[in-house]
Amino acid sequence: MDRMPRQLDKKQLERKLEFADPLQVTVRDDVDRAMKELKKRVNKEGILKELKLRRFFEKPSERRKRKNKEAEKRRRKQVRRKVRRQRALEYKLRAL
Repeated sequence: MDRMPRQLDKKQLERKLEFADPLQVTVRDDVDRAMKELKKRVNKEGILKELKLRRFFEKPSERRKRKNKEAEKRRRKQVRRKVRRQRALEYKLRAL
């Protein structure tokens, strides 16, 4: 049974087409520098990661697993940073 794409009303279509502000990079003298800046901004906003994720359908269970894995990775990174800051503070206090 072939499924037809559902029709979106005007409001849903507008919501679907809403994007963040477009990335703009001014090219002054060096095109390579502008490209480097553009790549940095695209990477920071996670545009390429989002495109790769949306390339294929991701089942809801797979999405939950991926999100949980990413959240755990962020938590571990946060703990590492906190420990590093505490060690640096302890080192400074010992030096006094």
